[in-house]
Parts: sequence; C-alpha cells; structure tokens
Amino acid sequence: MSRPTLTAVFVAFLLTSSVAKPNAKDKKPKQVVPAIECDMRAGKINLPEFIVKCPAKCRETKEKVYGTGVFASISSICNAAIHNGVITNSGGKVIVMKMGGQVTYKGSFANGVRSLSLPNWRDSFSVSVGKPKKGVIYPSTLIFVPSRPTAENTVSPATEPSSTAAPPTTTHVTTPIATAPPITTSATPRVTVHEVREAAGVHRPETGTPIRRQPHVSSASVFSRVQPQSERKQHMAQSNPILDPRPDNTEYEQYGQYPPEPEDHKPLSETGHTKDCKVDIAFLMDGSWSIGKRRFKIQKDFLVDVSQVISVGVAGPMMGIIQYGDDPVTEFSLKQFSSSKDLKPAISKIVQKGGLSNVGKALSYINKNFFSDANGNRGGAPNVAVVLVDGWPTDKVEEASRLARESGINIFFVTIEGPDENEKQNVVETNFVEKAVCRTNGFFSLPITSWFALRKEVQSLVKRVCDTDHLVCSKTCLNANDIAFVIDGSSSVGTGNFRTVLQFVANVTQEFEISDTDTRVGIIQYTYEQRLEFAFGQHNNKADLLNAIKRINYWSGGTSTGAAITYAADQLFSKSKPNKRKIMIVITDGRSYDDVRAPALAVHRKGVIAYSIGIAWAAQDELEYIATDPDREHSFFVDEFDNLYKYVPKIIHNICNEFNSQPRN
Repeated sequence: MSRPTLTAVFVAFLLTSSVAKPNAKDKKPKQVVPAIECDMRAGKINLPEFIVKCPAKCRETKEKVYGTGVFASISSICNAAIHNGVITNSGGKVIVMKMGGQVTYKGSFANGVRSLSLPNWRDSFSVSVGKPKKGVIYPSTLIFVPSRPTAENTVSPATEPSSTAAPPTTTHVTTPIATAPPITTSATPRVTVHEVREAAGVHRPETGTPIRRQPHVSSASVFSRVQPQSERKQHMAQSNPILDPRPDNTEYEQYGQYPPEPEDHKPLSETGHTKDCKVDIAFLMDGSWSIGKRRFKIQKDFLVDVSQVISVGVAGPMMGIIQYGDDPVTEFSLKQFSSSKDLKPAISKIVQKGGLSNVGKALSYINKNFFSDANGNRGGAPNVAVVLVDGWPTDKVEEASRLARESGINIFFVTIEGPDENEKQNVVETNFVEKAVCRTNGFFSLPITSWFALRKEVQSLVKRVCDTDHLVCSKTCLNANDIAFVIDGSSSVGTGNFRTVLQFVANVTQEFEISDTDTRVGIIQYTYEQRLEFAFGQHNNKADLLNAIKRINYWSGGTSTGAAITYAADQLFSKSKPNKRKIMIVITDGRSYDDVRAPALAVHRKGVIAYSIGIAWAAQDELEYIATDPDREHSFFVDEFDNLYKYVPKIIHNICNEFNSQPRN
C-alpha cells in the first residue's frame, strides 16, 4: 500500500475516534443512595418516594414495626424491609413509597422480625427491592420533617461526592421553608431572678434540703438559660445545619393536630371549649422548697384561674388537688367542692408543705388512693392528672406513670423552667416527661419557660384536658375490647367438664370492665353446627353477663372448629366497634373434623387477635394455626379440664401486655 493511502487511512481513524469520545462521556446519571440508621422511621422523611441504604444487623436492634405488607409510618424502615423479605439482616438498598393511613395494621412474624398490630394510623408506607426502574432517579439527599421553622433537616448520603468532583446528575427534591421573623426578648439573666427570690424573703433551708439547680453558673450558661426556647433553637439550627434526624414532635405538628396557642387568648366561654367537658381532674401541685413562696403563690393563682374557666360542677368537670413534696397530701378530693365559686377560697388557703419534688411518689399515690368512688370518682368521666413541676422531679417517674396510665389515668405534665442543656446532668431521670405522659406527641406536655408566663397558659391547658376525644389513656387493656369465646360443645367434653369450661370463661370475664362503652363479650358454642349464645353488647353489666354464662346449656355433638371460627367472624366480629380491640378465645378438647387454617388466617387478616386453648386430645398443630403469632404467647395446652384455671392470669397478662406495647406516640 502506498504512503498516501496509509496516511489517508490513519487520518480517517483519528476522525472516527474523536467523534466517538463525546458519546463515551455521555453516561447515565449514577444513583446516589443515602444511608440511614436502623431506627429511622418512614414518617420522619418528608418525601413521597425515595431510596435508602440500611446497615447490617438491624434485626438485633428490635426497632418496632407495625403492620404486614403495608406498614404504619412510625415503623422502622429497615426492620420493615427485613420483615417483608426485601433485604436480609446484612442490610441493603430499599425503595420506600408513602401511602394513606390504614384502619388496621395486622401484626405477624416473618424473617426473624415480629411486627405488632395497630388499630389505625394516619399514613403508611410499603417497601420494595432497591433497584430503581430504568430512567428513574431518586433524591440523593433525604429531607426530614422540619423540626424547626427556620431550618431544613437534611442528611447527606455516605457516598456524597467530594467538592472537587463534578456533581452527579440526580433529581433533588426541596421543601420551601418560610423564614421566621426575628425574635426579641427582654429577659433578665437567671442570676438576677435568684436575687429577686432572696430579696422577696424566700428562704431556702441551709442544710438537709437538696437544691436542684446549680448555685453558680458561668455568664455564658446564664445567658443561654434565659433565652426563649424558640431563640435557642434558632441559634442551634444556624450553627449546625446538618441536624440530628431523631424522632421529635414535628411529625405530629405538621398535620396540624396541636397548633400553637395565640397570644391573645379568648375566654373559653366564647370559644366553647368547655362544652360537654365532663372529666375528673387531679392537679398535682409542686410544694417543694425549690419553688419558693412567690412562685408557689403564682401556682395557686394559676389553679384558681383554671377552676374558674372550666366551670366546675356535677354535670361537668370535677377538680381535686394534691400537693407533693417529700410525700403527697390530698388538699381536697373530687367531691369536696361542686362549684368554681367554692374552689377559689379553698385553693387560696393552701399552705406550702416544702420538701423534695417526689413526683413519682405522687403519681403512685393518685393511682392507688385518689381516683376512687369514695373520693368522688364518677366512673363514666375520664380521669386526668395534671402534674405541675418546677424544673424537674427528684425521683423517678417512669414506672409510677406506666401503672397510672394502665389504670386509665390521662397524665399531663406542665414543666416550668425545665432543665436546659447545662442542667440536664443534674436530672434524676432523663426525658422524664416523655416517660410519664399519656402520649409523646406533644398534646400531653406543656413546657413553660418562666413562672411568670404560667397564667397565660390557662386556656391552652383547659382546651386539652377537656378534649375528651384525645384522652386516649382512658382506654385500657381492660375496657377497650370485644372478646368472643368460641367454646367446643362436642360429645367428648361431657356435662361436668363443660361446666368447668364455663367457669373458666367467667373467671376471665370477671377481670374486665363490662359495659357497652367498655369491654363487650359474646359467646358461641359449636359442635358440627354453631349456636350464638349471646352477642356483643347483649349483656352490658358484669352481673348480668356472669349470670348469662352460667345459664348456657351443654349441646353435645361433633367438632367443626373451622366452621365455628368463620361463624364468629360473621356473627360477632362483623358487628364489632371500630375503636375496640377484637379478641377471639377458642377452647377445644379434640381435633377438628374440618380445616382450621383458612378460617383462622381470614380472621387474622381482619385484625382479630386469636388465642387457642387445647385440652386433653386437642391437636397441637391446629392450636398453632388458630393462634396469633407468636404461638407461645397465644396458644396454651392443658392435660385436664381442672387445670384450666391456671391460665386465667396468663391470658389476662398477655392481653394487657400486647395492648400496652402499642406505641404511645
């Protein structure tokens, strides 16, 4: 080949290569996947659809999951993905899609993760394998539900490109945030407040009385203490734009459930908030030495204001007061005063007791002693306890609060001048308010920055305690159920043993609060056929119900347990109230002639919590099919009818334990 020809070929090759290079650079944008922690809930991320990367070993964290297939937004994303089989415990990528709320979330056990049941929640999500469809690019930066009005919570992915690299071609989703107006304050330093206390004649004991605040603080910490909470938060947001995406109250605030109170409160008589306010309220007032005489007087004035606004009376709210220090003392019970007019001078005469600030002991006291018939508890009215605390308690409140909540007491905390960051090291129990209140969504807690602002919050507090729709702690494991007993009446049982079964049913029923608005009980007896002995709500007091159980006649025949479960679903649970937990207790002494798996699965999917109790010749595999997961908590076996009584406390305990494991937020 001649030299000119070779040169022409070489030039053509270079031209072809130079044209191809731009196409080589035209690559598809790379999906950047943000990393999250095991405890991240879907509801905290403010995106309708996104992709995330879960770390390894999330299953061991036991972060809670609610639902099956479709999960409540308060569930851990990573553990929901493991439960659904989208990823393993080794971690991996997950695509999350938000959706509307569900009436019922069914609990189940899958892939080593136990998901819990939940009656309802406002929004949900589903998970799928983290492989985006062709051409789909998810946000590379997660946007969290804003916890502050002036800052946007974002977290960058672990694989964020360096500042020198070209940015990836990804779709970023942003949320516009309104800028709050500047905040001004005329607050004086904390030290001056202490000087005023002493000048006003407030004398603290020289010995033997612990002082809950540090007597000497630096000028910097003094300044931070007197800043209004909103201003402190704004400063923190500006100094730290990458905020910690931990759970806070913002998720609830964004739905407008509990909007901030306006400065110019209208009297409740105008706004109508006290209409139908039939509640029994116990105010726990702080009588400890730390509060001082002047602030104790402000506290009494606040309680007088509340008593006048709520219009105390037998047809409306009733009010009692307990003062706590070292020990709690009832100043007056619920029934002692039946009008706001009589309450005013009674509150004014209360004398400060002094001592520590033992809130936990006071909560135990009201749970055991205050809300009783003898003290004027009306039964049909919700029980409310409002705890006023100067700073923080000197004992632990978590256990006492839990027992009070489980007794149906709606606990509110009003914390005045609570601990700032420098003072939290002195607190006996961290996050004591969240551990104490009925729900951790902000509705049951009212933090106030200064004692001198306390009386401005009368309207806000009254509005909350009179909002009976939100007093959810009035519902307990003993008064919020529809319970169906499905009893085997086959020939193998016999008349004597059948009476033993009825006594067992009566013993279980005896533990619940029975009425049309509390727990309701229905009973089905079955052989080859089924018979409705009585339906939910047919007997609305405990005495009538127990008598009806005794009058049930033994039937005798074959054993078709599967058909009986279907019958219970049609005749009882189809008429269950939406706000009731549906519980089925199946009692049988033999193997069923029909299939139990499909009927049991059908009621599980409808949100029924099923217990199975087998006696003598009952088939273990059928008991496990009938029972809700985990089997060990819902399925029991006894070798003789006479041993049934041993399982009464176990069943009550499990019903209450499952009820109380529901989320408090």
